[in-house]
Amino acid sequence: MQVHLVDGTYELFRQHFGQVARHGDAGPLDAAAGVVASTLQLVSDGATHLGIASDHVIESFRNDLWPGYKTSAGMQPELLAQIPVMEDALVAAGFTVWAMVEYEADDALGAAARVAEHDSRVELVQIVTPDKDLGQCVRGTRVVQYDRRKREVVDRDAVIAKFGVPPESIADYLALVGDAADGFPGLPGWGAKGTATVLARFGSIEAIPASSADWGLPGLRGAEKLAVTLRDNLELAVLFRRIATVETDVEVGSVDDWRWTGPTDRFEQVARQLGAPGLWDRAVRLDRRGR
Repeated sequence: MQVHLVDGTYELFRQHFGQVARHGDAGPLDAAAGVVASTLQLVSDGATHLGIASDHVIESFRNDLWPGYKTSAGMQPELLAQIPVMEDALVAAGFTVWAMVEYEADDALGAAARVAEHDSRVELVQIVTPDKDLGQCVRGTRVVQYDRRKREVVDRDAVIAKFGVPPESIADYLALVGDAADGFPGLPGWGAKGTATVLARFGSIEAIPASSADWGLPGLRGAEKLAVTLRDNLELAVLFRRIATVETDVEVGSVDDWRWTGPTDRFEQVARQLGAPGLWDRAVRLDRRGR
C-alpha cells in the first residue's frame, strides 16, 4: 500500500500562478478546479489512499510566537477566496481533507506521515510538496517528499545532499538560517554553509558547544563570531526552531480513513459550479475502474 499526502495550499498556489495564470480567460474558480483535477490524476496514476491538507486560514498558533510570522496580508483576494472552495470541492469529490485553522497544512501532513509510517501495511509514503519544512518528516526511502512539478523524489539522502544535514536536523537548520517565506530571520551570520557544517557535526542547537574552540572545525571561517551570536541569542534560536518544527500531534484519522471510494453525489453539482463539469465524469470513470 502507498499513501499520498498532498499540500493543498501549495497545489492551489501552483494552479493559480502556473497554468491558470498563463490563460488570460481563466475563470474565478479555475485554480480550485485545477487542484481537484490534479488530485484525480493521482488516482488515475494509481493512488488509493490520499489526504489533502490546506491552510483554511493562513494564520496559525505560530503567529502568537513571532510577530513577523507569515500572514494572509498581501495575498490576492481571488486566491484566498478559493481556499474554502477547493476544500469543499475535494470533500465532494470523495477525498479526505484536513482544513487547518489553529495548525498549518504542514502539521497535518507531518501528522499523517507519522500515522502512515507506523502502519505496517504501508510500503511508501509520499508527501506531495516541495516545501523544505517537510524535509524533517522524511524517513529513509519509505517516507519521502515528491515534487510533482520537477517529478523529483526527495528521500533521506536527498535531504542531506540538499541541506548538508539529515531530516532530524532540518528544524534546527531553519532556526539558524531563517526562513524568509515563513517570516523569521534566523541568527545574524548563520548562513547555509556554516550552519550545515556545524549541525552536521553536532546535530542540534543545544549540542553545539558554547566556544568554537570546542567545535573541532578549524576550517570554518568566523567560527567564534558564530559561537558568540548563538550564545547571545540561544533563546531566540530555540524559539525559531519551535516555529520551524512540524507538529505531529494533530488528529488526522487512520490510513483506512484516507482510502478514496469515489465521488459523492453532490460532486456533480459542485463540478458544474466550478465551471468544470467534466470533473464529475472523470471521477465516476475512475471510481468504476477501481471497483
